[in-house]
Amino acid sequence: MSKEEIGIAITWACAEGWNLGLHDISPFYEADNNGFFLGSIENKPVGCISAVSYGKGFGFIGFYIVRPEFRGRGYGIKLWRHAIGYMGERNIGLDGVLAQQENYKKSGFKLAYRNIRFEGIARNFKIPSHIVSLLTVPFETVVAYDDRLFPASRPRFLNLWINVPAHICLAALDNERLAGFGVIRPCQKGFKIGPLFADNPEFAQDLFCSLISHVPSHKCVYLDTPEVNTEAVGLAGKYGMARVFETARMYTKTEPKIEIEKLFGVTSFELG
Repeated sequence: MSKEEIGIAITWACAEGWNLGLHDISPFYEADNNGFFLGSIENKPVGCISAVSYGKGFGFIGFYIVRPEFRGRGYGIKLWRHAIGYMGERNIGLDGVLAQQENYKKSGFKLAYRNIRFEGIARNFKIPSHIVSLLTVPFETVVAYDDRLFPASRPRFLNLWINVPAHICLAALDNERLAGFGVIRPCQKGFKIGPLFADNPEFAQDLFCSLISHVPSHKCVYLDTPEVNTEAVGLAGKYGMARVFETARMYTKTEPKIEIEKLFGVTSFELG
């Protein structure tokens, strides 16, 4: 796909209820501008898939959609095989709906854990003095922190993600040391937090409350948490958020070693 054509994938994804961000096109595409594919029949788009490469060792598959009127004709599996081929020997991750879990297993994917999407309502809280703009933190420090919580280094994507003007990006400081960061962005419906990383539940809570305080009160807010991080699930419950959706996080090889106890919010189900 060209950068403009990613708008087709986002429109289709929103029709499926995936609730993408209003400004996702540029950071998504620039993460790997060769990793988005469109299937067409007689120049009519019928399906899409993304296979974003994060270096030589890891990649992530998303945007796997075939238009309803073209399903059941084998077009989807052609897109799937093309994406898998593009990934080569990388360890591949994805967030798949539970109904497709068995199909992904046939392609060598193994379940790691579930991610749960929570929905709540924005409220105003007093922002602690140790919560500051993430843009005041040296970028290399942010990348180093992110490297511990994502399966591969992704500075190109991260730089774009935190510099979108409409994205609110905050950091938690512990005696001037970076102890966590989070981003909240406007979506087709409400606002979505992602990522939300923190050294402990207290910093995660401070970031969460500060992020939702930056958006209009009573708007919907969403947080995607790994179910295996019980503190993250507890944070969502503490603020009255309800489970609305879940995915199966799966990998083709060994589950990457990340500090998942510090992962309170997934960046996105489309790019990991």
